[in-house]
Amino acid sequence: MKLMGLTGWSGSGKTVLVAALIPLLKARGHSVSTVKHAHHGFDLDQPGKDSWRHRQAGAQEVLIASARRWALMHELNGPEPDLSDLLGQLSPVDIVLVEGFKTNPHPKIEVFRPSLRRPPLFPERPDIVAIAADTPVAGCDRPVLPLNDPALVADWIVDFFDSAAAAHHAP
Repeated sequence: MKLMGLTGWSGSGKTVLVAALIPLLKARGHSVSTVKHAHHGFDLDQPGKDSWRHRQAGAQEVLIASARRWALMHELNGPEPDLSDLLGQLSPVDIVLVEGFKTNPHPKIEVFRPSLRRPPLFPERPDIVAIAADTPVAGCDRPVLPLNDPALVADWIVDFFDSAAAAHHAP
């Protein structure tokens, strides 16, 4: 599976870009999954529902299934799993878009909006391979992609993986 991360400050538009990239990459013939890191507790259950009651009663895992989807909730009793552990839980796909996990060394696109008045992350992060921004980025030594044109970002991602594969197979 090929990983492409999206990283950036809160409010920069990472989730909006991920949601736009998924159908564009699928339209180009790629299967796509996502991994999203949450910095806080989250709950997929609704209090009072059966699966919530199962978890509250102490079940280590609760698997919910229907004709349309299934989900497995696993309660953690130890450290937070790292990205490689989580990727092992996914079914094989062509591309995994990873939102968050900014310290993991996979390739990433930084979603950067100067209007947030936060410094760019790319100068300190060699794993940031491109910047998606809504304005020019002064002093940037990496490709700057138009944040408001997800189709061009999707094309760049496909080209990035194609170039990496070609470089890997070069004599």
